[in-house]
Amino acid sequence: MTTNQTLSSTQPTALRARLRPRRPNGAAAPSPALTLAAALLGFALITLDTSVVNVALPAIGADLGAGMSGLQWAVDAYTLPFAALMLSTGAFSDRVGASRAYALGAAVFTLSSVACALAPGLPALICARAVQGVAAAVVLPASLALVRQAYPDPARRSRSVAAWAAGGSAAVALGPVAGGLLISALDWRAIFFVNVPVGAVILALLVRAPRSQGRPAPLDLPGQAAAVLGLTALTFAVIEGGAAGRAAFAAAVVACAAFLRIEARSAHPVVPLGLFRDRTVVASVATGAAVSVAFYSMVFVFSLFFQQVQGLGALAAGLAFLPMTGLIAVTNVVAGKLAGRYGPRLPMLVGQPLAVAGLCLLLCVGAGTPPPVVAVLLVPLALGCALTVPPLTAAMMDAVPAERAGLAAGVLNAARQTAAGLGIAVFGTLVAGDFAAGMRRCLGIGAALLAVTWLLCFTDRRGRGGS
Repeated sequence: MTTNQTLSSTQPTALRARLRPRRPNGAAAPSPALTLAAALLGFALITLDTSVVNVALPAIGADLGAGMSGLQWAVDAYTLPFAALMLSTGAFSDRVGASRAYALGAAVFTLSSVACALAPGLPALICARAVQGVAAAVVLPASLALVRQAYPDPARRSRSVAAWAAGGSAAVALGPVAGGLLISALDWRAIFFVNVPVGAVILALLVRAPRSQGRPAPLDLPGQAAAVLGLTALTFAVIEGGAAGRAAFAAAVVACAAFLRIEARSAHPVVPLGLFRDRTVVASVATGAAVSVAFYSMVFVFSLFFQQVQGLGALAAGLAFLPMTGLIAVTNVVAGKLAGRYGPRLPMLVGQPLAVAGLCLLLCVGAGTPPPVVAVLLVPLALGCALTVPPLTAAMMDAVPAERAGLAAGVLNAARQTAAGLGIAVFGTLVAGDFAAGMRRCLGIGAALLAVTWLLCFTDRRGRGGS
């Protein structure tokens, strides 16, 4: 035992308190672990909302009279602003300070959850979900920026990012079962009320968290507006179809072209196009998008499959996801340790083929497949995605300087959420007719995307060694 260890274990509590580092105002300086706890819990909160709502979709549809397109909007009304606004909220987090941005996002998310729970009809629910998405867009990059600032050492940062991701993974695991229990015991509105105590705990933790220093970070409002218009129009085109869908698609093309032009000419672009000159950034963003399509879109599809095709109740459907989601948090931690020791490239190269294999195994699933068998067949997909996400996040954070952590987190997670939202829109349209044939097409699309991003990671030679 060292001298310091002896002192720590034998001195009275009051003396040890005087020996702790203190802020200039005399308050005890909080540890990085406290910051990580607050960040982890917020990421878990916004992830829990997604997984809980998927299980609740049939109940929401029955209560509010929503068809397939209405259910898609109940999910994408959250995902779209989450994705699009994260492009600016990363810079917003850098500008006002990650801790202030995080507190604001958590507070608004909690209040909008109450609005979702009290929604009298589908339009009100969709509007409240959109506000939730705005708040989640602030929470996510700010939480990751807090972790980045708290752990400047790359090896410790990789492990901390893995723990942060594990918080979201635990929420993914808890969400379907918790949602099924709440819906069975009460109704679908309870899944939104459950966010309120979690939000209160986050705000309480932030009182003790260190205050982040802001830095000048101009907001590119024209670019942000073009991004929101383009993503919304594209999603509308996929979900609604018909003449209105074709007009929306044309508007999406115009908005995307305008976005690229604005970004190329702006002195302070919301997405600096030069960021994508780094091959690691390109590989991380593309892989994150592909994983989101493969995982979140398939959770959406199989939530409907279990309840609408196989006739399971909400609780049974939630339990069917438990083998898939239960191992994700553990796998995230393992992935973080592998990334810290060997660099992020190795677990990314292993995880993506595993996810592809899982998608291929699911091609044999049909209406008569026993639900326990389907539950087991979902496991390889989940493990492959869980093995990939923490390393790709760490690779993205390592590829940018610390002062641009909020921006990088915003770009990465905007790509992931955009892919999830568009994936749900496309996959929901594919299964709206012949569910079995549509589901097979969805599985093929997810496998093809992951195969392409595996090649991108394979050709990116950075990150071979440990951090």
